Formats: sequence, C-alpha cells, structure tokens
Amino acid sequence: MTAKPYLFTSPSAFPNPQRVRLFLHEKGIADQLEEHIYDMAPGGEQRQWRHLKMNPWGETPTLRLADGSILSETTAIVRYLDQSFPGRRIMGESPMEQGLDAMWDNRIWVHILYRITTMFHVLHQGLGLKLELTHNPAWGEHCRKEALAHAGLVDRHLSDGRSWILGGDAPTFSDITLATAVAFSKFPVNATPLDERFEYLDAFWQRWQARPAFQAAYSDRNSGVSELDARN
Repeated sequence: MTAKPYLFTSPSAFPNPQRVRLFLHEKGIADQLEEHIYDMAPGGEQRQWRHLKMNPWGETPTLRLADGSILSETTAIVRYLDQSFPGRRIMGESPMEQGLDAMWDNRIWVHILYRITTMFHVLHQGLGLKLELTHNPAWGEHCRKEALAHAGLVDRHLSDGRSWILGGDAPTFSDITLATAVAFSKFPVNATPLDERFEYLDAFWQRWQARPAFQAAYSDRNSGVSELDARN
C-alpha cells in the first residue's frame, strides 16, 4: 500500500493553509492525505528543527510526499495535487483556463488577500514579537485601501451574472483565493468584511457557503470568523 502524502498545516484561521484545505475538499481528495495541524504558536512546531529541515522558512503548508520529496508554497502544492489526482482540474482544464485562473489568482492574492494579511500583521499586537515585528497603523490603513480598491474591480468583474471568476459552472483556484480573502477580511482586527462592502462579492460568498466542500473545509470551527464557527 502506497503511503499517503503528508500535509503539515494550520487551523482554518490561517489563509494559505485554508486555500489548500478548500482545494482538497473541492477536488474531493481530502481523505487522500494525512494531515498534521500545528497550533502555530510563535515558538510552535513549525519553528522547530523537524519542520525547518523540510521547510527552512518555517511556514505552512508544507507537503511531504511518500518518496520524501518536499513541496511548500500554496500554489506549488495545489498545482502538484491537481495534476497528480484524478477528477476535475481545479486550476483549469484547458491551457486558456489555466492561464486565466493563474492570472486572476495572482491578482486576488497580491492585491487583496496579501494586503489584508499584511494589514492583520501590522495592526495586530497580540501575537508576540516573533510574528509581529512592526506595528504600523498607517501602513495597515494603506493596505486596507488597496484591498478595497482591488476588491471593487473583482466585484465589477462578477457583476455580469457569472457565478465564478472564470464564468464556468464550478469554482477554480482563483475563486478559492477570493473566498479566503473574504473570510480573512472579517477578522475583528481587519474590520473590512468584503461581503458587506460589495454586492456581487456578497452573492459570491453566499454561493461558497452553500457548497459542501466549503462546509467541510471549515468544519473544525476554528476559523476565527463567528458566522462560520457558529454555523449549524
């Protein structure tokens, strides 16, 4: 029996591990991987030598394959798994779909989700010096404005009636990144819930919440988003 890939990851409150988790459930392969969830304390397992030997950056997610090969970085992990397992290609079926999905995913990650993540870190003061090196409210507000401006562009893109970014019947990876951005925007320290700011992002968020893959991905009730953690 071939050993399963082993995913070293974090609770659903962490954006990049959550992108992988949503992908796994949307692809239908969550049971095909073993999972080890770190508590992500400032000096936790992800910063200790066993994990640093696999991933010197000390970050999650990290994927260890049966032959001992290591992959880190969210998009790299997802691309490998999407190509390695049968089923719908979440990152796009055709070369054009794959290109468009990569384009939109990069736009959403760089200009929205990463801005929100940066805002979280420079506004938050409760995670300790190993994670919060710089308290910079002015930069946090700049990142908020950037995230909102680009979220407005994505909202306009969705305003033509399409359900998903590429216009197909099912979400692709760029939709997963956008859903994660909406979820992370709701953290109290961010206080920028994108679904409350934009009509079509609100509808997009509602569509995601109705999907079984989304419900399974957030079933640990540990996202830090009250409307997800309190869901029946």
